[in-house]
Amino acid sequence: MASRSIAYVVEELQDVVLDVSRDDGLFSGHDLMSPYVWREGDTLRMLVRVLRNPLGSQDPTGVIYAGRSSDGVNFTMDPDPAITPGPDFFDAGGVEDPTVVTAPDGTVYVFYTGVDGNRAQGSLRLAQGPSLQQLTKSAVVLKAPEGEGNIKEATLARGADGRWRLFYEYAKDDASRIGLAVADSIEGPWHPVADPFTVRPASWDAFHLSTGPIVSDDPERPVMFYNGATADARWRIGWIAFDANFERVIDRGVEPMLVPPPPQQRSGTDIAFAASCLVENECIWLYYSIEDRVLRRAAVRHLS
Repeated sequence: MASRSIAYVVEELQDVVLDVSRDDGLFSGHDLMSPYVWREGDTLRMLVRVLRNPLGSQDPTGVIYAGRSSDGVNFTMDPDPAITPGPDFFDAGGVEDPTVVTAPDGTVYVFYTGVDGNRAQGSLRLAQGPSLQQLTKSAVVLKAPEGEGNIKEATLARGADGRWRLFYEYAKDDASRIGLAVADSIEGPWHPVADPFTVRPASWDAFHLSTGPIVSDDPERPVMFYNGATADARWRIGWIAFDANFERVIDRGVEPMLVPPPPQQRSGTDIAFAASCLVENECIWLYYSIEDRVLRRAAVRHLS
């Protein structure tokens, strides 16, 4: 790895507010996770996973809703979900973790986690269409072999060679790891390759790893804000830098970049989990969740 001094500093934290003031009480009694935010012209769009708390035996593990904002903090949500579970068995149990890629012709690709009807396994799925209101689900993108754990939490990036990289979380030895697949087209087929990096002993990311958003404003040094945890699942957000084709790690933060505050409720979890980011005016706006129920964004600056 490079020896040069590099750091990412969190300068400001803001609560992300969804408009729930309507009479239908759309998200009352629900948790919010996986906020994926992107720019669409002058508007910021969001997809977010919504799930009931407490989760009943027949409740889906997630439904994906869409919203829009002018300031990146206050989002007005559509009344109807953008992606719902089923009818296929592969996502009948819930839909989670949306990631969006918009093609030059306007086609919207949404990679998401589909939880099967038995709630036993998650796989990566793809929905696409001319808009969020006209999405059509296609085949399973990646699925773990029978008897193995989930594949979920897609992160997409394009290398200097023009090929697509699909980072994903998968289960190994009762822990989470980050895998990588490569394709010539955003629609696949996807071919798994060697894991891009792994855990570090005696560190904050010693046991679990999960994908996070990638910043590619410097194409020679794309950076992922990834999620890592100890064996007791205390999740934090760190960063790791790759070469232009995501074939080699060139730098990695020693300490976590973002640590969650103490849980507000006694039953709360000690988790900060990155989902998406925007780069605007040399500021990185990182969208994430805490306690698996509250949405926030952080203003992050790159120091070197």
